[in-house]
Amino acid sequence: MKLTKKSHSCVRLEKDGQTLVLDPGVFSEEDAALGADAILVTHEHPDHFNEDRLRAALDANPAAEIWTLKSVAEKISTAFPGRVHTVGHGDTFTAAGFDVQVHGELHAVIHPDIPRITNVGYLIDGGRLFHPGDALTVPDRPVETLMLPVMAPWSKISEVIDYVREVEPQRAYDIHDALLTDLARPIYDSQIGALGGAEHLRLAPGESTAL
Repeated sequence: MKLTKKSHSCVRLEKDGQTLVLDPGVFSEEDAALGADAILVTHEHPDHFNEDRLRAALDANPAAEIWTLKSVAEKISTAFPGRVHTVGHGDTFTAAGFDVQVHGELHAVIHPDIPRITNVGYLIDGGRLFHPGDALTVPDRPVETLMLPVMAPWSKISEVIDYVREVEPQRAYDIHDALLTDLARPIYDSQIGALGGAEHLRLAPGESTAL
């Protein structure tokens, strides 16, 4: 499996000639979803879901499909009948040759006065990779590679560290990092790396690695 980091929370996975894209939002590159055979979206916030980019990707590849939760699916399914699938916690499916299991139900708490929206995470190929979206969801099986929401308005670094400890992945790659300045990155790298209990890694946008 080839993992390519795009900006913020978007990643591309490639295997056996097929491409799966997760969370191509407004903080990601305009072409982040183009060329995808399947797209997964964790929730409706614009840094994870951009309707124009999803439409462009589905127009470019008439065979491409989307899997997402209801709040996103209802915004785009009418334009692409039969190609947008609604999923929830516990569902399993195959997308672009990847086996996917859905975990989680709610977005992390931003503030008690802000109603929580739905959010799902995607466990890929039996635990080889997990993308939690905007939540600190712990899957019910071992995770090799955790896509780690490293900095967000709804989290602090102690919670990020404890999340890595609870999931116990072999390695954690940063996502949700568009708001993290270069001055702060060494602090996050050293503290998560030293205290998380897993190998902590970071890819620059456009950089790839083999899993």
